[in-house]
Amino acid sequence: MQSRNKPLADISNLVANAVGAAKGVGDEIKAMSRSQAEKFIADMDLVTRDEFDVLKLRLDAALAEIETLKATQPAPRRKPATQAKATAGTKANTARKTTKATKSDKG
Repeated sequence: MQSRNKPLADISNLVANAVGAAKGVGDEIKAMSRSQAEKFIADMDLVTRDEFDVLKLRLDAALAEIETLKATQPAPRRKPATQAKATAGTKANTARKTTKATKSDKG
């Protein structure tokens, strides 16, 4: 016949119950934090993966269409650099003459 040590059995049961209670508290904290995280994400008004995929497909199609249009459209004709500078200088001189004429008319 085995004799059972009563104080050791009590301590053993106490430790087992404490571990179970700690696990329960841990599970409760996990559930609470998950709930708070889901609420925070819902308040951020994020898009779902499906919505993102649909918009990505539409964007890809629009970019492909833009590239096609660019490829078929002739390049714009540009003025040579020297001609563009000469035109800019003429405009500036015209603006100065107009300002001088306006001042001399007043005085």
